[in-house]
Amino acid sequence: MGRAVQVDGNDIWVEQSGAGPDVLLVNGGGDPLEAWQAQLDGLAGDYRLTAFDNRDVGRSVRPETGYTVGDLADDAAGVLRALGIGAAHVAGYSGGALIAQELALRHPEAVRSLVLVSTWGRPDVFWHHLVGSWLWMAGHAPSERAFLEAFFRWVYTRRAHEDGTVDKLVDEALAFPYPQSPESFQRFADAFWEHTTADRLPQIAVPTLVLAGSADIIVPPPYGRAVADAIPGARFELLDGEAHQPFQEVPEEFNRRVDAFWREVG
Repeated sequence: MGRAVQVDGNDIWVEQSGAGPDVLLVNGGGDPLEAWQAQLDGLAGDYRLTAFDNRDVGRSVRPETGYTVGDLADDAAGVLRALGIGAAHVAGYSGGALIAQELALRHPEAVRSLVLVSTWGRPDVFWHHLVGSWLWMAGHAPSERAFLEAFFRWVYTRRAHEDGTVDKLVDEALAFPYPQSPESFQRFADAFWEHTTADRLPQIAVPTLVLAGSADIIVPPPYGRAVADAIPGARFELLDGEAHQPFQEVPEEFNRRVDAFWREVG
């Protein structure tokens, strides 16, 4: 069962499962913590996993003003403090991978290792045009279903669209009782619009695994490889044929890789 914890006076919704070394899972975009369900279930036999809704997402606080990626990283550090966790292995995907990078830079004492999935270090024109198209769709789509079907075209493999996985994910998103509003989506995008860690990545001093899907059209593999090249000792691994959210599409393979990494560095 989840619960709200207080982080700097704000409610942040968290859920924990399992027992063992601590792992913090950091969401991307507007996803609630349920995006990590296959990890919360599949890795609970060996780890104590903590997932949370970022501010402006799910059941966490919905601020009326903007915020930065640094603020989101401070929230993540606050979640660990509120739960009495001194340090954790941290895994983040997409925007959550940037939050994880910033967490390691701002709160290095809180991070034992990093897993960065579908990540980048600097937004470019390609990225701005992509996210700009999503913001346009969010404001002009004739229905929430139409927006999700268009948006998920970028997120998942063709396989997932053809075998009904995406239809199921759309239905689940529409049934979720705490949807992200277009205003929240805009604030979240604004936080990442010019955020860059590229010049600071060499300061990260924890073991790092960067995972990229070879078929990711949101953040193609060269973006992740550049991040791995900038972090001392980081490892880059490619998931052949996978797209932006491999932890959902091929959870067994994803879980196997992160488990092996955490055991190696543990």
